Amino acid sequence: MRLSILTKVFAIALLIALSSCTGTKSLTCDVFIKNGNLINLEDGSVSISNILITNNRITRIIAHADLSNIEAETTIDATGKFIVPGFWDNHTHFRGGDSLIGANKNFLKLFMANGITTVRDAGGDLTSSVLEWRKAIANNELVGPSIFTSGPKIDGPGGTWAGSLEVTTGEDINSALDSLQSIPSDFVKIYDSRISGDNYLKVIEEAEKRGLITSGHMPFTVDLDATINAGLDAVEHLYYIMKGSSSKEKEITQQLINNEIGFWDAMPLLQSSFSDSTALKTFEHLKSNNVFVVPTLHIGGVLSYLDEVDHSNDDYLKYMSDGIQQTYKGRIDRVKNATEKQIADRKALDQFFGDLAFKLNKNGVSLLAGSDSGAYNSYTYPGISLHKELEAMVATGISNFDALKSSAYNGAKFLKQEADYGTISEGKIADIVILNSNPLENIKNTRDIYMVLSNGNQHTKSDLDTLLNSAIIN
Repeated sequence: MRLSILTKVFAIALLIALSSCTGTKSLTCDVFIKNGNLINLEDGSVSISNILITNNRITRIIAHADLSNIEAETTIDATGKFIVPGFWDNHTHFRGGDSLIGANKNFLKLFMANGITTVRDAGGDLTSSVLEWRKAIANNELVGPSIFTSGPKIDGPGGTWAGSLEVTTGEDINSALDSLQSIPSDFVKIYDSRISGDNYLKVIEEAEKRGLITSGHMPFTVDLDATINAGLDAVEHLYYIMKGSSSKEKEITQQLINNEIGFWDAMPLLQSSFSDSTALKTFEHLKSNNVFVVPTLHIGGVLSYLDEVDHSNDDYLKYMSDGIQQTYKGRIDRVKNATEKQIADRKALDQFFGDLAFKLNKNGVSLLAGSDSGAYNSYTYPGISLHKELEAMVATGISNFDALKSSAYNGAKFLKQEADYGTISEGKIADIVILNSNPLENIKNTRDIYMVLSNGNQHTKSDLDTLLNSAIIN
């Protein structure tokens, strides 16, 4: 009798144990993306994965095939599709004064319709509006990307861009940084039209003391090495990298300080004195100091060929207000009034910059994909221009994988936002783009969007098309 009872107890215990081993607890989530090809932006691997999202955070990523235990409010079948982080445009502008507030707000639709879930606003004169939009987007009162903004640029007295914080003294610099921190801005953007070389370096050094992220143009009266040593975190555009790669940088810098030549006069001198050995030292200096570089190749190509390319039938013109199109006139007229030599020099420089971007990437310098889209930058359209920038990078010889990394992955690293953005990883914000085809095979596939997940919302291709149509102005 005793043996029989023990046997029954053992049998019951075994059944319970087997049940706990073979049974699986249900997993619940708000959104379940199943069977998608997840592209890992850290190593380039692709794996079939299942992504669970709750409260706009990725809670689990699982690979096993048994999905019967997952309970989701929304299930997205991503079979045969490719999953990447939402794209980042790491150099945009919201600007042009009060009369263009509505036109700039319209850009938000163009970014989202192109899968761009985050933008870095690199300085403008619409900071109050930008902050309002950012809040409305976060509250789901407005459709648009997450916005990281510099607020106004820092420049010298009489700076080129409206709204800039003008500095001439150390007190001015501290006041400007106080002002930016009170916004609060996400990084400090420095412009080079009027600021003195000394004050430029002081801005970087003071920002560094405060733990602020800095990016900017660079006065040609300053050496690139000095800028890196001061602590600049990102160099906007390639003019300054070219200067630091010249074997005659110090000599040409002195000519600029003496007002013997101007910015554009220096271009052919710097280009012709490019030195591989000097460049390699510069690349290593950039890399060892974790300085990012924003090539802005697409806009360079557009502006270099304004004399040849007729943009009057550009598809994206219909999204640009008459006011925005009027701001294009300055660059267009500059080309009309340029000499044949100036036009040829600009095209040669454009080719040179493509080669330079490739060399930077080859030598391990981190690049940021940025379009430089916005008012005044002729025919460089918000949204689509980020994809064209990725394509311009690949055209130089940069791999599809590295071009992809230069968007969300490097963008998050630069702004120290890796905890929330940059990769599809557990715990991160669920900013996700699902593509119909593999961008590692063809970078143009970044345009082939199936769905965008952003701010807790799922935007189907139909939704994105509707959003794009609602942005038509002309």
